[in-house]
Amino acid sequence: TASDRFAAWMDQVYPRDIWADQVMTRSKKVGGQSFEERLLPIESVEDYFLHFGVLELDFTFYRPLLEADGKPSSNLFTLRRYAEAAPANARFLLKAPQPYTARILRRRVDGRVQYVENLDYLDAEGYVERFLVPALDTLGDRLGGVLFEQEYARVRESPPPEAFIGELDRFFAQVPDTVPTHLEIRSAHLLVPPYFAWLADRGLGFIVSHWTWLPSIREQWMLASERFTAANKTAVLRLMNPRDMKFAEAFALAAPFEGPAPGLADTAQARQMIDEATALAYKALAADVTLDVICNNRAWGNSPDLARTVANRFLDFADRFGA
Repeated sequence: TASDRFAAWMDQVYPRDIWADQVMTRSKKVGGQSFEERLLPIESVEDYFLHFGVLELDFTFYRPLLEADGKPSSNLFTLRRYAEAAPANARFLLKAPQPYTARILRRRVDGRVQYVENLDYLDAEGYVERFLVPALDTLGDRLGGVLFEQEYARVRESPPPEAFIGELDRFFAQVPDTVPTHLEIRSAHLLVPPYFAWLADRGLGFIVSHWTWLPSIREQWMLASERFTAANKTAVLRLMNPRDMKFAEAFALAAPFEGPAPGLADTAQARQMIDEATALAYKALAADVTLDVICNNRAWGNSPDLARTVANRFLDFADRFGA
C-alpha cells in the first residue's frame, strides 16, 4: 500500500485488541476541508508485513534524510524507527525527495502560496549524499527501490521531450545504480518513444500510474511499447487516484478510509482499473517480471480492500482460463 498506520484498517490489517488504545488523532486540511486523521504508531508496521510484502513510504518525498549540514533530519529518525520495527523480510519502496525531482516548488510566502524555481532540481550530489546513501545505510537490502515521482506540468511549462530526457540522463549518469529506481512522469506529453528507449538503455523502471491526468493503465502500457524497462526485472503499478478527479475530491470521498467508498469503488472507471491492473500483472508474469501493485486509499476508499479486489480478480482470471 501507499503509506500505512491508518487506524481505519483495524480488523483488516491491525488487531484491534493490540492497537485500539494507541491511536493518535490529528487534524488534516485538504482542499479547504478539515478531516480527522487517526494513525497508529510506527511499530504497527510489524502487523502490516503479516499481510503485505512491500510498503511504499511517501514521507521521504517532503524532505531529504539529511539536512544541508549533514545532520539527520526528522525523516531519518522516522525511517530508522521503521527499520527497527519491520521484520527482516520486509521490502520498502521510498519516494525520492521532491527537492531533487520538482522543477517548481509550491511555497507559502507571507501567508500566500507562490510557485518558485527549485535550485536543487536534479542535483545528483545532494540526492546521493542526503537521501540515497542514508536510505541504504538504514534499510540495507530491505530497500527494494526508489520511486522518482515528477509533478505534472503543462506543455508550455516543461522542456521538449528531447531536452527533458537529456536532463534526466545527466542526473542519472551521476547516481549509482545500487538501488532499483522507477520513474513516474505525470505529464503525458513527455511519455514519448525516445523516453521509454532511454529508460531501457539506463535500466530504469517505468511506473504505470492510475492518476488524475495520466492516460489509462492500458494506454500507458501501449505508450511503453508493451515492455518493462527495469534492468532488475521489477516493475511498479501505482493505483493512486481516479482519473480526471483532483486529489482533494478523491480524499473527501475516501475519508475515513474504512472500506470501499461510493463514488470511488462503484464506478465503471474503477472496474476498468481493476481489469487493467490484472492484465498488467499477467503481462509481468509472462515476462518473468515482479510487479509491485501499490494501492492508495484515494483510489478506492480503503487500500487493503483494493489490494484484495485486485488479487481476487487475478485469481478469478487464473481459474477461468487455466493460467
